[in-house]
Amino acid sequence: MSTPEQKLKELGLELPALRPAWGDYVRCVRTGNLLFTAGQGVDEYHGKLGRDLTVEEGYLAAQQVMLNLFSVVKAEIGELSKVKQFVKILGMVNSTEDFIEHPQVMNGASDLINKVFGERGRHGRSSVGMAQLPNNTAIEIEIIVEIED
Repeated sequence: MSTPEQKLKELGLELPALRPAWGDYVRCVRTGNLLFTAGQGVDEYHGKLGRDLTVEEGYLAAQQVMLNLFSVVKAEIGELSKVKQFVKILGMVNSTEDFIEHPQVMNGASDLINKVFGERGRHGRSSVGMAQLPNNTAIEIEIIVEIED
């Protein structure tokens, strides 16, 4: 059985370096067997969905944010195979007032999770539009994962 890291390699993807924090907070907090991440943005995509970026670009941005989050999780627990279950993801999409395709953008994150983790990747999800996000990032995502003790 392939590890999540091997799955990423098979998909032609690699984990990026950890991004610096923009304030006085930690990248994630572990309580019991749950790991709560701080929101992660993306350095490659900036602007509003519905004006500056297409849904397809938003999908790629969500995928990149998820790679950033995988790096955070791996740094905390050592290897991604220790993820027992993705519980919930919250996607905040920097979008115009009339943009309504937030779920299609967030599919970039969900599709990647499910490809890499299979059944362990099945998760609850919320996708919401935001008037603005830090540094004009296109998307910010936070996750809750259950990890092995």
